[in-house]
Amino acid sequence: MIIRVFTAEVPLELHNEFEEKFKAISVPLVNSQHGLLNLEIARPTTWNPKTYLMVSKWATKEDIINFAGQNWNQAHIPAGMEKYIESCTIAHFVDIPI
Repeated sequence: MIIRVFTAEVPLELHNEFEEKFKAISVPLVNSQHGLLNLEIARPTTWNPKTYLMVSKWATKEDIINFAGQNWNQAHIPAGMEKYIESCTIAHFVDIPI
């Protein structure tokens, strides 16, 4: 399993609009992908007031490539979402079975 961690910095004044579009565009897009095992999203807190988080768990690296393309180790921003993102990060991890 591969864990994909995406963070996005969104200007405070765009939070409400971003959340609506995020739930309407990004979440359904990711949820529809083959190989997706789990998806979690989170909104900013006092400690990181502009940062949104999306953590997705995938069966294989190939499933992520089918979703994000050959540049799978970079953020995949769906059309229409670019205007909300000041900056973003993407990181991948392999789970440690416990």
